[in-house]
Amino acid sequence: MRKYQPQAPVDEENPYWMSFSDIMSALVVIFILAAVVLMVQLMETEDELQDKVQELDSKVQLLDEEIEILQQAEYVRRTIIEEATEELKQRGIPIVMSENATVLRIPNHLLGFDTADYEIQEAYQDTAYQIGEVLHKVMTKGNRADYLDTVFVEGHTDNRPFNGFMGKGNWGLSTFRAISLWQFWNSHLPEASRLDNLRNSDQTLLFSVSGYGDTRPVTEEQNTEEELSANRRIDIRFTIRRPQSQDIREIQKQFSNKGFPVRP
Repeated sequence: MRKYQPQAPVDEENPYWMSFSDIMSALVVIFILAAVVLMVQLMETEDELQDKVQELDSKVQLLDEEIEILQQAEYVRRTIIEEATEELKQRGIPIVMSENATVLRIPNHLLGFDTADYEIQEAYQDTAYQIGEVLHKVMTKGNRADYLDTVFVEGHTDNRPFNGFMGKGNWGLSTFRAISLWQFWNSHLPEASRLDNLRNSDQTLLFSVSGYGDTRPVTEEQNTEEELSANRRIDIRFTIRRPQSQDIREIQKQFSNKGFPVRP
């Protein structure tokens, strides 16, 4: 009879199977390590993304604050112009507010400038004084001046040619009329009401003087005396604080690059 020999285990007889098991074990370990690395990277990416979101949110908050300041500044400007117009009207001085409420218009007949002349005649000096007095009053209520950037005293003429002022013509005439009014205010208003002492939030002097000749008419036609007269004027133009365009462009650029929606 043949002697029975027990069979050897499969693993002992098949080294290929042993190698396959080792490989599978190694792959499982590698997979686990890769998963751990991926999780760490995702956590780091999430932290970086959160930092960027917070950075963008702070910039948006800054922009929102600037927009709020702009809205308040527009309100302050309109209030200044409306109050000045109303008070001067009550005093019998009918100055005009521009349609967009950015300019106070002082018609030429209120200051009495003669043809080709820039001096404020004595009969009109009280009117000029009251206009300056009211301007100071309405501009210095609360912190209104902080919302303004510059206030321009602008001279304007009609389109009839003028060859005086050493060849400067209407440019020179309009400029000298604006300067004349400004100098009158500085020399006649009391110290407490001096306009040349007013400063904006950057501590820059608030007022400036300029002349535009006939380059900025308020009527399309200048054929009648009424149309010509409307363009002979002194404008008090109020400009306000605005957000820095560089800040706005930078925020828009970052939102565009990152694909974030812009807050309404």
